[in-house]
Amino acid sequence: MIDPSQFDRDRRPVDGRENQEQTRTLGLLVGSVDNPFHSSILRAVEDTVASEGYAVFAASLDVDPTREEEIVAGFLARRVDGLIIAPVAASQAYLLSDDLTGTPVVFVDREPTDVEADVVASNNAAGAAQATRHLLLRGHRRIAFLGDRENIRTARERRRGFLEELDNFGAAREDFIVLMDLHDEESAAQATRDLLDSKNPPTALFTGQNLITIGSLTALRARNRERTVALVGFDDVSRANLMVPGITVIAQDPYRIGELAAQRLLARMRGDTSPGQIYDVPTTLILRGSGEIRPRPWS
Repeated sequence: MIDPSQFDRDRRPVDGRENQEQTRTLGLLVGSVDNPFHSSILRAVEDTVASEGYAVFAASLDVDPTREEEIVAGFLARRVDGLIIAPVAASQAYLLSDDLTGTPVVFVDREPTDVEADVVASNNAAGAAQATRHLLLRGHRRIAFLGDRENIRTARERRRGFLEELDNFGAAREDFIVLMDLHDEESAAQATRDLLDSKNPPTALFTGQNLITIGSLTALRARNRERTVALVGFDDVSRANLMVPGITVIAQDPYRIGELAAQRLLARMRGDTSPGQIYDVPTTLILRGSGEIRPRPWS
């Protein structure tokens, strides 16, 4: 467990590094700073800590579990005062190493494994359930869920929300489709084309993250199906309201996630030793048209 009590009120470590001065820097590890979701978190962290005189170093993990421990060690070698991590490794037990303990850590987007700390994340299962219910109530009984990599906890949580809402609705799971390990636009576009070409294609798609949404929409538009196949995406998409039809989404609030994570990290650095908590940031269903298409017979 990461123990904030190892620090005094001036954020001077009381372990073997008591003479180390603050560097006024923080480390942020996210999946990819190119992803709009993660770039919004970065912006929020920067905005929140700027008034306290902190600079933020950011790094992309590129969903490579082996990079997480390596980058954390690199940041600590540069003596950052705190870390915000969107974990991708199977376990964060490496933080319990004598060489790595002693720095406050807050996790974003996903809960860590084998350590206890503050976590700031969307309620992914609840958001996915809301999207699924929205499509079911509009008469869809053949919905395909297109998810991210199986090893990403948020992807599994969104799938769980999808499947559990089918159960709550009394829908037979075998009538629905789940595709995982779609990690970019092209893989999502190919999966969508395969679904459209199948013997019993879906009447609606629920896409599990923004890059998958873009790839699926590209395939739908290429087949002139964007007005006949319903689409709800998890994560908002840039200019989604300007498309025709507009893209209906379960919108996260990445800025609030980053802001709250930065606030919790600052509190830990100032001596907050309370037990780690999970802070849920609500999602919002935004209706724009693509998710409101009613099922139609296929020609």
